[in-house]
Amino acid sequence: MNKIALIIKREYISRVKKKTFIIMSIIGPILFAGLMVAPALLASLEDKDVKKVAVIDETTIFTSYASQPVKSVIPDEEYLKFIALPDTDLETIRENFDNTGYYAVLYIPENIINAERAILYSTKQPSLDVSSHIRNALEREIKDMKLVAHDIDNLDEILQDVQTNVDINNIKWTKDGEAKKSNTGLVMGIGYASGLLIYMFIFIYGAMIMRGVIEEKTSRIVEVIISSVKPFQLMMGKIIGVGMVGLTQFILWIVLTLVLVTGITAAMGVTGGTQDMPAQVSGTELFADQPEVAGATEQMSEGQEIIVDLMGSLESIEPVKILGAFLFYFLFGYLMYGSLFAVVGSAVDNETETQQFMLPITIPLILSIVLMANVMSNPDGPLAFWFSMIPFTSPVIMMVRMPFDVPTWEILLSGAILILSILGAIWVAGKIYRTGILMYGKKVTYKELWKWLKYNN
Repeated sequence: MNKIALIIKREYISRVKKKTFIIMSIIGPILFAGLMVAPALLASLEDKDVKKVAVIDETTIFTSYASQPVKSVIPDEEYLKFIALPDTDLETIRENFDNTGYYAVLYIPENIINAERAILYSTKQPSLDVSSHIRNALEREIKDMKLVAHDIDNLDEILQDVQTNVDINNIKWTKDGEAKKSNTGLVMGIGYASGLLIYMFIFIYGAMIMRGVIEEKTSRIVEVIISSVKPFQLMMGKIIGVGMVGLTQFILWIVLTLVLVTGITAAMGVTGGTQDMPAQVSGTELFADQPEVAGATEQMSEGQEIIVDLMGSLESIEPVKILGAFLFYFLFGYLMYGSLFAVVGSAVDNETETQQFMLPITIPLILSIVLMANVMSNPDGPLAFWFSMIPFTSPVIMMVRMPFDVPTWEILLSGAILILSILGAIWVAGKIYRTGILMYGKKVTYKELWKWLKYNN
């Protein structure tokens, strides 16, 4: 054990002192914090230049001639204005378009009601928001005209009366009888992010083990090392040492990201909003009038309300439980795949030869990422259950399911299967590693690996 501890210490210290580790420990939190606050920042920095769209309406039914200047029935937005041109033909405005200052020209043909098609001309590709706004406005107007054709009285009142928007408030009942606000989008986001992070960490640090083994093998340093330690001790020391490097970097990322996000949200004026939003509500309180909450909400922007609502929903997902599960599946998932990556490194002489052995190892991880969307849509289904039990996919799939309140017995069963599988994987990896680490200049095949596995020495 002392020799393994020395190898762990060597691997850990040598890697945390590298510039790449220090740089990534700083850049990582900045990137994560940026992803978390980017939507609000981008919304404040979006293009605010007013775009003017000229409207040529051959039908004359989409244009209000009673007003001066003539206006289109398409409603204006804050940064999008529609100007009707009743006495202008399309060819004329096309010839002088660059000098008009218009963003685009909307041409409404006479047969639009039957053809249901208008044309938007521009010298650049119109944005999706502009196209969608125009399409929705024209669709509403044509629909209203078709309803009028059916001699429906009080059309405006009827349309206003039938227009309905329903909001769904998610309330989670706990075993203690409490009711906590939850947010499906937040739960899905946490599950997706957790699974993706484990996938990334396993790949990054597993590949680090493989490259380290290849470097020591090709430089013949490994021959000197195993003269004083056993190959199995060397393999375990490398796996645990690199794993501790990954755990250290993960903790640094979490702490620094929280500090950055807290600082940025405080600068944006979000702090203090959570105290006005109750995290726990009962069934009667949900539909009760709460003027003090409403008053506080009116003083916040829409983006701030979203952030406050998400913060109020955090209690329903049990963050301590999620973090504990993440650390468990990261460590044990890494131990399994780390031992397999070590085997690949010991079997080849350079990284170009690793591809034939990497494919069987990476397929389960890639399959886990592919299945994430299906698992989030049905976290209690048979597909999600079985892939959260298979040890090669459980580190990713179970983390995707964790925010959806997985039964405790399923978590324990998945963890037990993973631990037992790790013991088997390390045993297999150790038998191949001790032979492959001293093999040079020979093209290794799966048949050769099977022979190494059967050696008794």
